[in-house]
Amino acid sequence: MIDYVRAPDAIYERSFAEISRIGALAALADDIRPVATRIIHACGMPDVLDDLRFSADLVARTRAAFDAGADIYCDVETLRHGVMRHLLPNGCALHCRISAPDVASHANEHGMTRASAQVDLWGGRLDGQIMAIGNAPTTLFRLMELIDQGKVGRPAVVIAFPVGFVGAAESKAELAADPRGMAYATLLGKRGGTAMAQAAVNALAGGLAT
Repeated sequence: MIDYVRAPDAIYERSFAEISRIGALAALADDIRPVATRIIHACGMPDVLDDLRFSADLVARTRAAFDAGADIYCDVETLRHGVMRHLLPNGCALHCRISAPDVASHANEHGMTRASAQVDLWGGRLDGQIMAIGNAPTTLFRLMELIDQGKVGRPAVVIAFPVGFVGAAESKAELAADPRGMAYATLLGKRGGTAMAQAAVNALAGGLAT
């Protein structure tokens, strides 16, 4: 018989016990530490701590956005499905339109990705909302571009973990350098992904208790 940990509770407890021994976590603000812990748990890479960036007002503004009735807008369906709905405030909806026919038409007409086209079509509805990006750098680029042009509502919070070799590092560096009035969490460099974005959203919504 192969010797391994079988019990779900034991796996969970041992995972977070190991993460808690990472010394660099102690340097983070108390309200940010659970978010970073969840992200590390999601990706299994403690060294992401070196590249994680958070605005100082991330937790406070996320809570304020939820209190004001904000929804969460996601770049891809895998991210939307990974958010733990039972952690969200009553009435908080999750949105993703990447598969909508009008998004595909808009993307084809303007020579852009569907991930960025949906930002165009969300438009003013994004004002004061929470944007979560776990895949497409073009979503983040387009959001910032349209904010600069005054053509889209400004989210209160952006959780930005696009991944890949084209545009991911550049889009996140731009956000960290100029967040355009948004509270944010991001991971510099090419790494990212929906699992990390989900983890950040879930931590901000419900902490480590779940």
